[in-house]
Amino acid sequence: MSTDRIRRQWREAGGREEREGLAVVGKRGNVERLVAVDAAAEQRGLRGGLALAEARAMDPALVVVEEDAAADARLLEAVADWCQRYTPLVAVDAPDSVLLDIGGCAHLFGGEAALREDLLARLARFGLTVCASIADTIGAAWAAAHFSGPTCVESGKERDCLAGLPLAALRLPEETVAVLARVGLKRIGDILDLPRAPLAARFGGELLRQLDRALGREREPLNPRLPAPSYFTEQRFAEPIAREEDVLATVARLAQRLCGLLERRGEGARRIELALFRTDGAVRRISVGTARPLRDPQTIRALFGERLAALADAWDPGFGFDLARLAILAAEPAPPQQIGLGANDDPAALDELTDRLAARLGSHRVARLVAHDSHVPELAAAALSAQWSTARSENGWADFRRFRAAVALPPRPLRLLARPEPIEAVAAVPDGPPLRFRWRRALHEVAAAEGPERIEGLWWSEDEAPARDYFRVEDVSGRRFWLFRAGLYRDLAAPRWFLHGMFA
Repeated sequence: MSTDRIRRQWREAGGREEREGLAVVGKRGNVERLVAVDAAAEQRGLRGGLALAEARAMDPALVVVEEDAAADARLLEAVADWCQRYTPLVAVDAPDSVLLDIGGCAHLFGGEAALREDLLARLARFGLTVCASIADTIGAAWAAAHFSGPTCVESGKERDCLAGLPLAALRLPEETVAVLARVGLKRIGDILDLPRAPLAARFGGELLRQLDRALGREREPLNPRLPAPSYFTEQRFAEPIAREEDVLATVARLAQRLCGLLERRGEGARRIELALFRTDGAVRRISVGTARPLRDPQTIRALFGERLAALADAWDPGFGFDLARLAILAAEPAPPQQIGLGANDDPAALDELTDRLAARLGSHRVARLVAHDSHVPELAAAALSAQWSTARSENGWADFRRFRAAVALPPRPLRLLARPEPIEAVAAVPDGPPLRFRWRRALHEVAAAEGPERIEGLWWSEDEAPARDYFRVEDVSGRRFWLFRAGLYRDLAAPRWFLHGMFA
């Protein structure tokens, strides 16, 4: 994969001759060794693991490039992302393998052999040299791909396939393979019929575990790099599409299929992702969220329309998309509801507006205030994502209104400063309101004042915040402020004053 990546970069830059032998070199211990070689270098007898000095002696014309593990990892991730066109269950097996669980998917491509041929042909067009094998177990497929060449291992024939392969095909550490070789055990067939207890005692349990996994005696889980969606559907195109109108029309068609399934199961979508597979192998993923469970195709289409408009050229279609997949990443129960008779009693319109604004501006920029159970003003409410803090329970404001009515809470500003700002105030002691104060270098003469409203500090907190006396004051120009004294004169020699908000 490293040599394929480098040659692809050369071709794009109009560089070196294709027939040149190429090797990638990396530091292994104190020795520079060949990490990967291309087909031309292999024909000259070079192989991975060979010391660079020895390789130079064998082929003085060898082209050497330093190893770039990060670039190789990015390429492997991109290949794994592209492989999701065949199945959503794809895992990366570093440093050079991708695992696909194609159970239940192969028939969509004409069978396992046809799927493998299609995958190999497409990757070859991208300039990648790939070997793919299919088996009932991960271990057998990995061993066949790395040591036997592309093949389809028949179900139940894993033993015959593995017997002639070297022990390294069991994905064992190099040290274990070397120790086994010193006692004459070099191939998997050499240990298949040996007593298990002595093998485990001498070489460790990992040897038998990997053998059992390859033979299907022990299940080996595949950990997908992305979680499998609850629902998904896709559409392939005979000719690639690139226009935004075509993409949105496809979204509407795919959403129509999914929404029917959601309705039968009494659920609605909360998180939806559109994956667009470009003809050059790149994958574009666009996701939107909803404020409430949704299963209306046209609304879903409108959300993706807003998202595409916000992305502008960032979703570059290149030479077009040949596959589109719409997946529901999160779904919630959405039982049928009785439609009201009034004109404005359906909150769905507000939620649709929230979804469109979030799709256009980003969900973190569309917020809703949620009431918290705290008497400290700056802690009594928090701005949370409007899509994930729905108004179905009024977000605590009903309880706050009842509390306000019960204790006759004085009026407060609708909006507070981000944090209380210190001011210089002259006030009557010990508990009188300010007579004048200076805020942001401007002096304000107080014409009228109401208060105090005392709010005790959080006695259980570590900082032991002092009590606050809040005053509503109006200056001579008619502007009204909400300010407080932090601490009492009986406790502090010089309590500090702060401005917390302004009345409209």
